[in-house]
Amino acid sequence: MDNLKEEIKKEENEDFSGNYIEKFQDNNAEEFFSGNLLSWEKQQDSFLFHGERATLQITVVSADILKFRHGNDGNFDDDFSYAIDPSFKPEKPRYKFEDLKNTFVIKTELLKCYITKSNLSTRISTLDGTPVLEDEKGYHWQDHKYYGGTINICTKVLHEGEKFYGLGDKTGRLNLIGTKRELWGTDCYGYGNDTDPVYKNIPFYMGQHSHIGYGIFMDNTFRSFFDFGKERSSVCSFWNQGGEMRYYYIHGPKLIDVARKYALLTGRPQLPPKWALGYHQSKWSYYPESVVRKLGEEFRSRKIPCDVIHLDIDYMDGFRCFTWDKDKFPNPARMIEDLKEQGFRTVVIIDPGIKIDKDYEVYQQGMKGDHFCQRMDGALLKASVWPGLCHFPDFTKKTTREWWATLFKGLVADGVDGVWNDMNEPATFEEGTFPNDVRHDFDGHSGSHRKGHNVYGSLMAQATCEGQKKFMKDKRPFTISRSAYAGVQRYASVWTGDNMATWEHLKLANIQCQRLAASGVSFAGSDVGGFIGSPDGELYTRWIQMAVFHPFFRTHSSGDHGDKEPWKFDKKYVDIVRQFIEMRYELLPYIYSVFHNHSLTGTPMVRSLHLEGHIDPETFYREEEFFLGDHIMICPVSEPELKSRRMYLTSGQWYNYWTDELVQGGVEITVDTPLNQIPIFIKQGAIIPKQPKMQFVDEFVFDQLALDCYKPIATTKSSVYEDSGDGYDYLRSEGYVIKSFKSTIQNDEWVITQQLEGLYDSSYQLYQLRLHGLESKPTKLEVDNIDLLDQSVFENGVLIVELPKSFKKVIII
Repeated sequence: MDNLKEEIKKEENEDFSGNYIEKFQDNNAEEFFSGNLLSWEKQQDSFLFHGERATLQITVVSADILKFRHGNDGNFDDDFSYAIDPSFKPEKPRYKFEDLKNTFVIKTELLKCYITKSNLSTRISTLDGTPVLEDEKGYHWQDHKYYGGTINICTKVLHEGEKFYGLGDKTGRLNLIGTKRELWGTDCYGYGNDTDPVYKNIPFYMGQHSHIGYGIFMDNTFRSFFDFGKERSSVCSFWNQGGEMRYYYIHGPKLIDVARKYALLTGRPQLPPKWALGYHQSKWSYYPESVVRKLGEEFRSRKIPCDVIHLDIDYMDGFRCFTWDKDKFPNPARMIEDLKEQGFRTVVIIDPGIKIDKDYEVYQQGMKGDHFCQRMDGALLKASVWPGLCHFPDFTKKTTREWWATLFKGLVADGVDGVWNDMNEPATFEEGTFPNDVRHDFDGHSGSHRKGHNVYGSLMAQATCEGQKKFMKDKRPFTISRSAYAGVQRYASVWTGDNMATWEHLKLANIQCQRLAASGVSFAGSDVGGFIGSPDGELYTRWIQMAVFHPFFRTHSSGDHGDKEPWKFDKKYVDIVRQFIEMRYELLPYIYSVFHNHSLTGTPMVRSLHLEGHIDPETFYREEEFFLGDHIMICPVSEPELKSRRMYLTSGQWYNYWTDELVQGGVEITVDTPLNQIPIFIKQGAIIPKQPKMQFVDEFVFDQLALDCYKPIATTKSSVYEDSGDGYDYLRSEGYVIKSFKSTIQNDEWVITQQLEGLYDSSYQLYQLRLHGLESKPTKLEVDNIDLLDQSVFENGVLIVELPKSFKKVIII
């Protein structure tokens, strides 16, 4: 593989500081293969096939997940992972094993895995023989001449028409076919559509070439590469530059099933505080205190909803983490308390760099506790970030994560509600990141920064999350992380980094959030309006309209590129922006319910069309349309002055959100896009909960929850999840309620039923039912055998009626 050899040479031609140096290298490295089978054995649910040069271990994790490990020379690394959720406990699998003449076969309830005795190559098919994944060269490796260890490579057959998705926050086209991608977390300020690598390192992709989708998760934290037919159009390959080759095969059949199962494997998030799903306002930087207070007053006086104000690095004393600049913020606790009274939560930024300052308590503790990263000769790593020269915690050490967690006591006592981790790729000013010779504990599985780099940001986020939990007691933590490895969703939300105020970046943010959601990280968003540069009013408005439907919803900007508060634009834009942020708050019951489902099942909140369309070829290359939950489809406007746009509706029937027009799916349509609208469609039969417009989450107690019910063509299920919005009471039946609705047509009657799970009693007592899709006023409206037609109102094709929230059955004729 010529490109592989170039990457090996590139890394080998770096000295320990990461600088490129001229150095002769043999570009024709020898490749080693497992060889013929010598023997095999079974250990619990694992099979070990010993070859002449390597051992293959296959573990049946479940009926739909197989774990592959390749041990060069018969030796395996410690089976240790930061990515796999410790609580992942699948049912004990049932399978059969057959020893045939030329192959072994492992057969589960869903798939068959063949192992060839002559070379230990593998092939996976469905039970009916449909090929899904098969080795090309298969597993092989090269010795790493410069660093030691091996470069571990897998090559798979790339089938005609195969599509690939995933890999976290990668830029470029949503379908990865024909590209090569690198995972090495990078501070890529002002990145573009062709930039690679970027911030996050999620070595998980999905593929599909028949009616069966599958996923590959390569659990390895070293610098990694994925080639989806770029070098050889008939081959998909993935490799890493250290450790061992360990990967999981995840069987669909649908890609959305693959995404869900991957999320179960690497972990699901706990519910965030509900306010975290509101609108966030941020800038580098809001200071001093008077500016922050004025910001809050502007939001409230202008009636633009907002829940969260973010403070960037200038709130600190000389950029020292866990401190306040007492000149700029003389009484932060009082300021934060006053903001809370106005309905604002405060999130502060924390970076990993700890300033080298003998009078700085955090530095003193870090030195005393041996918490800072060391070079290979024992000297402490020194590198510059915002405070100047810094040391950096080794977050791969448990005691260091525990120490880091204790540092949040003061910020939590001051009333801080959430923490935003930045610069945690890790990024430094001199060389971009740590030198390769930096040593990491890796929780007792020590290694260099080559091993620790890609997981550093996730472990910082974990320690930050645990610190908030430690001191917030009965409140839920809220953490944001710029860098990430697989499994980060258990601890943090993410954003897409330092983007730009361009139309290209609006579209790119959409693709990145879809890709992240498919990669287990649904709680994601972008810097609305672009971090770098100044958007005009139209671009900012269109970005807001899209971001309303992303789980993390924040405007952020670099102050030296102009302000991006909503009111900084002409009034016509401000009014539309206000309208869409209000829409976000109206839809919070729906968004919160979608998040709850994600936290239970792992199903992505934001979904690309191919996740829903599955075998519909029209969805394979669609990038802009996406779903939020089961029932809302959105297509942002990503070009200026666009009066209409084309979009594809997946199969089924859909109601235009703005007009209530019923449209047949499975076709491309043209939709009007005046400045105050983007295409939004609601699935037939859906029931969408809405609350009144608010300036912040739980601003007031309302007495009715609106249920927008769209007439079904086929039976459709919807649900509403409710709890107190914070704390952990929801973990008990008394602390939550799930309201499950079924909407169907039975003998020309529209029937809506409700079932309840949980004992939480919402503050409102009534539903306002809004029945869409009626051609005329019904002749009968029966609620639990009581006729309420006379109490209803029929306006513009919508029937509106109030009814008790405890209803069991509604019949409309």
